[in-house]
Amino acid sequence: MRTLLMAVLLAGGVALSGCEQSASEAAAPPAPAKPKSLARPAQMYAGQEQILSIDKGELEFEQGGKLILKVEGKAPTAGWSDAAFLPRIYAAAPKDGIYEVDVIATKPEGAAAQAVTPIEAERAWTGYPKDRLKGVKFMSKTNEVVAMLPQAASAPGS
Repeated sequence: MRTLLMAVLLAGGVALSGCEQSASEAAAPPAPAKPKSLARPAQMYAGQEQILSIDKGELEFEQGGKLILKVEGKAPTAGWSDAAFLPRIYAAAPKDGIYEVDVIATKPEGAAAQAVTPIEAERAWTGYPKDRLKGVKFMSKTNEVVAMLPQAASAPGS
């Protein structure tokens, strides 16, 4: 009886030892969580969607303090048109001064060739929050690009 009990305990110990994590698995820290946006997207017109990706985003000031937003990116198919910017809606100003803007375009009607196509957008942002804006986060379907205000032009109209 004693031998049978020892055999059962030994078999149970061997079975449980296979359930342990390796040292490398246990030591790996979890990936940091992406900060949650405090803004919500504005309503788009029928046929408009975010572009596929953004390669480059810039901010420039023109004379008179007009802020110009520029983006170079990619659309999922050929035929996308009317690229524009749609600022997100905030309940309160973002603490870091970086405002989120969706980069959108009108998708083509019907079937289009499935080829990633370059697209550009350049527009003035009228009514931007002059006293709080430090940068703009351009948002697409697959990525985000942050562009900070130019240092020399941080005081528009001067």
